[in-house]
Amino acid sequence: MGVKLYYTTVTASREVKSQQAEVMRILESKSIQYELIDISVGGEVRDEMRSKAGNPTAVPPQIFNEDQYCGNYEMFSDAVEEDKVEQFLKMA
Repeated sequence: MGVKLYYTTVTASREVKSQQAEVMRILESKSIQYELIDISVGGEVRDEMRSKAGNPTAVPPQIFNEDQYCGNYEMFSDAVEEDKVEQFLKMA
C-alpha cells in the first residue's frame, strides 16, 4: 500500500484529533486507500515518523507515500483547497 498516515489514538489535543479525522475523511471520499500507523504504540514509531519527516518535533498527522514524505496537515489542507491531493500524495 502506498499512502501511510501517521496518527495517534492518545492525545488531549482536539486540534490533532480533528485534523486526523479530516485527513481520513478526505482520503476516503476520494477512494484513496491508506495505512494507519499509530505512533502511540511506542516512542520508536514516533521517532521513525519524525526522522522520515525530517522534523524532530513533528506531530501527527503526517502523510507519506511509502517512505517518501508528502507533508503535514497544513500542507494536505492546502492541496485539498487547490484540488491537488493526488499530486500532494505523489500519486500523479
